[in-house]
Amino acid sequence: MLSRTADHLFWMARYMERAENTARMLDVNYQTSLLPQSAAEAEQGWRGLLSISELTWSFSQKYTEVTPGNVMNFMVRDEANPSSIVSCLRAARENARAVRGALTTEVWETQNQTWLEFMRLLKDSSFERDPSSLFEWVKFRSHLSRGVTVGTMLQDEALHFLRIGTFLERADNTARLLDVKFQALAGGDYFGPADGGVPPRDGPATPQEIDFYHWSAILRSVSGFEIYRKVYRNVIRPEKVAELLILRPDMPRSLAACMNDLGANLEMVANQHSSETLRRAGRLRADLKYGRIDEILATGLHAYLTQFLDRVNDIGVGISRDFLVPMAA
Repeated sequence: MLSRTADHLFWMARYMERAENTARMLDVNYQTSLLPQSAAEAEQGWRGLLSISELTWSFSQKYTEVTPGNVMNFMVRDEANPSSIVSCLRAARENARAVRGALTTEVWETQNQTWLEFMRLLKDSSFERDPSSLFEWVKFRSHLSRGVTVGTMLQDEALHFLRIGTFLERADNTARLLDVKFQALAGGDYFGPADGGVPPRDGPATPQEIDFYHWSAILRSVSGFEIYRKVYRNVIRPEKVAELLILRPDMPRSLAACMNDLGANLEMVANQHSSETLRRAGRLRADLKYGRIDEILATGLHAYLTQFLDRVNDIGVGISRDFLVPMAA
């Protein structure tokens, strides 16, 4: 396969996954902002969201205040922001159009229709009326795009490069989400025994009640709430959330699952230049396979996730060098 074709397929998948991940993060922040909390706590949540996406500086160049409306506008509809949902969906469509011959008709039509429908939704003020509904729509269209891709495309190199882009982007996002959210919430006794459970119906919100809803929201942002209940069957505990989203290979959006799928697809497209990239991906897979959450927490979750992000970025650079159009220095 031509490297330029592989490059378009890789980035088409990455941008679609990034749009979904941005929608997930915005939705969980919007939902948690409705919980009883101080103005400072609410603002910190939105600042954390900008930090996850490395948009703090870009945001400050355009807005003087960190408010829910400003952050959501910047991350949803601002075409000058390359990480906004509108920019990601446009980039996914443009990459798909560049390689229409390598895609099935169903895949192209799904990408094109997603872009056209999203622009219509922005124009008819659906976003302002119900942000959560728009975020759910973006997630659904991303699910549809992946389903159509896997269900209609020949299982050749084109599909493998699409999958590589998806899982690389997903691993990066899950690590960023974990890092920022745990730094914000994992203070004090968050790593001690949880008193959680279902909050009472009446009376003011307690710290345990807010704790329960915050961790529930984080799990829901990666479609992990029901999975957590099925796997652990107890109250939500931060160390178990970390274990689920880092080490569980059967959790679709965990770091372990992403690296397993990334490695498997990399092996299918391996060439004479890619041995070092495959080695690094394989070593990271092994570290996740044999890792233990108590060891990770003992050495520091932030340090672990920072190192993971560095290693994933290094693998991304290797993929670009070995298979795609080389990144500009």
